[in-house]
Amino acid sequence: MKQRPRIYYTDSQKALMWERWRKGDSLQKIAQMFDRSHSSVDRILAETGGICPAKRCRSPLALTLAEREEISRAVVAGQSIRSIAFKLGRAPSTVSREIKRNGGLDGYRAAQADQRAWDRAQRPKPCKLVTNPKLAGVIASKLQVQWSPEQIAGWLKQTYPSDEDYHVSHETIYRSLYIQARGALKKELLAHLRRTRDMRRSRHHTQKTGDHGRITDTVSISERPATVEDRAIPGHWEGDLLFGSHNSQIATLVERQTRYVMLVKVAGKDTESVVNALVMNARKLPQELYKSLTWDRGKEMADHKRFTLDTHIQVYFCDPHHPWQRGSNENTNGLLRQYFPKGLDLSTYSQENLDEVARLLNERPRKTLNYETPAQRFNQCVASTD
Repeated sequence: MKQRPRIYYTDSQKALMWERWRKGDSLQKIAQMFDRSHSSVDRILAETGGICPAKRCRSPLALTLAEREEISRAVVAGQSIRSIAFKLGRAPSTVSREIKRNGGLDGYRAAQADQRAWDRAQRPKPCKLVTNPKLAGVIASKLQVQWSPEQIAGWLKQTYPSDEDYHVSHETIYRSLYIQARGALKKELLAHLRRTRDMRRSRHHTQKTGDHGRITDTVSISERPATVEDRAIPGHWEGDLLFGSHNSQIATLVERQTRYVMLVKVAGKDTESVVNALVMNARKLPQELYKSLTWDRGKEMADHKRFTLDTHIQVYFCDPHHPWQRGSNENTNGLLRQYFPKGLDLSTYSQENLDEVARLLNERPRKTLNYETPAQRFNQCVASTD
C-alpha cells in the first residue's frame, strides 16, 4: 500500500487556521480553505488542545543574526574574542559561550548558530500547577464535583485572599487540562467540564436557536416591570424544559437575583402535565419569593392562564426565537448538562434525585455572585421574609 505524503503547513497557513478556529469555524470549513481533509487540520490544532499557542519572539537580550554574522566574519579574520566583544558592546564571556556552543573557532556559522539558538529557546516555563501539587490537588477535587475553572479560580481567591500561591486564573486551569504536555491535571478531568470535548472551542462555535410552537394570550417580556429586569428584588424566576431521551424532560427554574435553582419532575411535555407540576412546586415557596415566571414560547405553557389563576404568579414570555432573554435559565440548563448529559433518560430520576442535583448546583460558587453560592443568597432572602 502506497503511503501518503505527510502534509506540512507554513507558519502563515497555521496562523490563518487559528484565526478561523477562534472565530468558530469547523474543522471541515477550515480544511476546505487549503483543499485538505479535516484530519490534517485537526492534527495541528490538537497539539495544544485547541488553544492557540503564544506567538514566539526573541529576547531583546539575545544575540541577533546581524551580531552573529559579525562574529563569524571576525573569527575568520582571526580577531580575538575580547576585540569582537568590544566591537559588539557585549561581554567577552557572551561571545566565548556563543562560539563554543556552535562549532568552535573552526566551525562557527552565523545562520546555523542563529537557528540553534531559536530551537534551544523552546523550553516551556513550568506551569504553576506543576510546581504546586497541593494546589493542583485542590483544583482536581473541585473539578470532580462539577465546579467550573472560573468558579474554582474565584473561590480560591476568596478562600485564600492573602496567599498568592493559591491564586490561579481560570485560563491556567483550562490550559492545564487541554494541554496535556504540561503534566499538571489528568485528561480524565475533562469529563467533568460543562463541555466535554477534547479540544477547546470558541464561544462563537455554537448558538442555541429557538424553534418552539406558538401559544396565545401571552404577556410579552417587554411588559415585565423594570424591577424584574434589574434584578433588584428577589422572587422573579425564569423557566424552561430540559429534554432527555425517550421523550423525557424535567422543568428547570432559576431565580433571577440569587441564581437559585429548582428542578421539577414532570410526567410529560403536554401543557397539563407541566402546569400541574409547576403549580405544585410554586406552593412550596412564600408569595414574596415567587412573584413572576418568564418562559420561552413553548407549547408546554399554553395553559399559562390556569397557572396564574392557581398561583397568582404572572407569566411573561420571551419574544419569538429569543431564548437568550431568559439568559439565567439558559446558562443554568448548560450547567445542568454536566449532571444530565444529552441522551440520558430523565424519567428514571425521582424528585428526590432532582432535589439532590439542585442542591449540588446551588452550592457551587458563582462569579456573578462574587463567588458566593446561590444557596447562601437565597437563604438570606428566606430569612428576610420570616
